[in-house]
Amino acid sequence: MVKEKKVLKDWLYHVAKPILGPIFKFYYNPKIIGKENIPKNGAIIICGNHKHVYDQCPVLISTKRVVHYMAKKEYFDGSFAWFFKRVGCIPVNRSIKDEFAKELALSVLREKGAIGIFPEGTRNKTDNFLLPFKYGAVSMAKKTDSFLVPFGLTGDYKFRSKNLTIRFGKPFKVGNLSLDDANEKLYKEIENLMKQNLKEKKDS
Repeated sequence: MVKEKKVLKDWLYHVAKPILGPIFKFYYNPKIIGKENIPKNGAIIICGNHKHVYDQCPVLISTKRVVHYMAKKEYFDGSFAWFFKRVGCIPVNRSIKDEFAKELALSVLREKGAIGIFPEGTRNKTDNFLLPFKYGAVSMAKKTDSFLVPFGLTGDYKFRSKNLTIRFGKPFKVGNLSLDDANEKLYKEIENLMKQNLKEKKDS
């Protein structure tokens, strides 16, 4: 097993968040709904849709917990590699079945920590509302008895945005559900949260 404390270094997370969080909030003006649904303790996997490179930011400013995001390994090869490494992100090689990344994420959950993951596996650059979900989130949740915390994110990343909204749903566990049923439930939860955002915006 990969030991979290020996591999993940998140000291910069604690330094950067109090500085960058308020800047992000002011600039993009996100509306945050249901953040009380994020458990304050225990193993959790925060899951939502993914359309923009900043999509993890509304999640991070919605909780005081350290969220270790699983991110494509290409982020760790560029000029900002030092940043991703020191805020506790987990590099994922999407060209293979990355057992190292999976085991590292599982170690975080076994230590009652928080993981962030986009079940679509990549940014949705299509016209589809959501891409099909990978099974990583529900598989890890079942193995570690972690709560899945769904969120739906809609709107644009513009200065003082009028429609950027993140809505968190009620956490749930896979329990006795099959992975297929759990993945379908997670998909529908996130889809419904996104639709609630759009309906609320339309009605306002």
